[in-house]
Amino acid sequence: MEAVASLRVPTGQGARQSLGGPSSSRPRSGWGPVFVKTASVRPPRSSLSVASTDSSTLEMKKNNVGNLTDWDLSASTMSLSPLDGRYMQKVKDLRPFFSEYGLIHHRVLVEVKWLLKLSEVPEITEVPQFSLDAQSFLEKIIHDFDINDALEVKKIEKITNHDVKAVEYYLKQRCKSHPEIEKVLEFFHFACTSEDINNLAHALSLKEAMNKVIFPVMVDLCEAIRVMAKENAHIPMLSRTHGQPASPTTLGKEMANFAVRLSERGKAFSKIHVLGKFAGAVGNYNAHKVAYPDINWKSITAEFVQSLGIDFNAYVTQIEPHDYIAELFNNVTQFNNILIDFDRDIWSYISLGYFKQITKAGEIGSSTMPHKVNPIDFENSEGNLCLGNAVLSALSMKLPISRMQRDLTDSTVLRNLGVGLGYSLLAYKSALLGIKKLQVNESCLNEDLEQTWEVLAEPIQTVMRRYAVPEAYEKLKELTRGRAVSKKSIREFTESLDLPQEAKTILLNLTPHTYTGEAERLANSVDDAVDLVNGFNLP
Repeated sequence: MEAVASLRVPTGQGARQSLGGPSSSRPRSGWGPVFVKTASVRPPRSSLSVASTDSSTLEMKKNNVGNLTDWDLSASTMSLSPLDGRYMQKVKDLRPFFSEYGLIHHRVLVEVKWLLKLSEVPEITEVPQFSLDAQSFLEKIIHDFDINDALEVKKIEKITNHDVKAVEYYLKQRCKSHPEIEKVLEFFHFACTSEDINNLAHALSLKEAMNKVIFPVMVDLCEAIRVMAKENAHIPMLSRTHGQPASPTTLGKEMANFAVRLSERGKAFSKIHVLGKFAGAVGNYNAHKVAYPDINWKSITAEFVQSLGIDFNAYVTQIEPHDYIAELFNNVTQFNNILIDFDRDIWSYISLGYFKQITKAGEIGSSTMPHKVNPIDFENSEGNLCLGNAVLSALSMKLPISRMQRDLTDSTVLRNLGVGLGYSLLAYKSALLGIKKLQVNESCLNEDLEQTWEVLAEPIQTVMRRYAVPEAYEKLKELTRGRAVSKKSIREFTESLDLPQEAKTILLNLTPHTYTGEAERLANSVDDAVDLVNGFNLP
């Protein structure tokens, strides 16, 4: 869905403050406050949504912006992070999950759902079963939550200096108008520590972002490479081990290798379980048991966590230990490593002339060399995979470590979940774009093979071994190593061998183009090895 929200700070008395605090009244040489129109805030999910607010003409005029395209451009040009600046359009689908707005929204969801759960526990007589009207009122807070609601929470946080407590106070304010809910306002955040709310908010963000945004692009990438494998299964190509000519393969077989490797990573994701805790200050239900000693709190909280689509972790401290996040990010990092390998191989094949790149009118490859068509998409992919892996690896190493029952080092680190994934998503899209521009240059591939008849030394000496010709390897080494080898010299050598005529005929009919073994068959059967249905999913 398009253009469903804008980040907006109305001017005048009673205006809501921006996420960064009140704007200064000091003039800034023609610069007004920067406003950002998000092209697509509503995430592709069923449980969360964002209401619509539009940027006003007055605000645009105040910022000297003539249209919404310039409006976006002015904000992205002033952005500190390239993910929110230059590359914003490519990674904006992650904003509803990992932005400050996204975190607040998921916190609101958890707090509201917990109050609803408490109303279902018979022993908690102080919170009776809510009427349908009250339930609808609470659910509406979640589903109608928009950027202005998030700004209200941020205004409260300026006073509390505590982000989760601000959410609690915001909900109390919102619910004062409903007579039934007004009676149980103190049961918002009942028996909770902030991490009970936060860990579930982060878990929901991660699971939905991976399943709805990251995995579909991973699958598209695997599918694109799988198609390359089948379409080019029959095209012979010179292999290069240590960068030197080696036994031929087919272009499709080399693509199949990557498709299968990436698919295997996808299968590993489906074995990772997103975990959540809801056991209070140090994981023992201390306050719960004092307030309601006869309730089985472990069972109640397990039901609650699982109702959100998150697996329950019963053995925790104040925090969920984040081991699942480490496992998830380690797997993403390995997927990224495989893709770096792919990017570098394609870059090398382009350098060798094996691929041409489809040009686009108006694009410039070099500011000084007009002829250049650079492999920029694969270079962009590789560079952003490097950044993504750096952040994801740092998170996977840090998050499982917390002093005794809790320290705050994970709190600031967790705010960067979307950063490593954002750079990864950017890299996947760059690689996909690069693949679409590739054209196989068969004449170059054939020419390379025609110039490397020495690669037939391997099959000749192997057949010689079969028929007990002495010093087979050494004779071929003397013929080929460091020497120019031609079709003629290879055929003359083969003719001189003391071999059965049948074996000799097979060798004489062999060329670098046909010496590809089972490569074509392996590439054509790639569908048997690539599974894009049962993987790439967090259960």
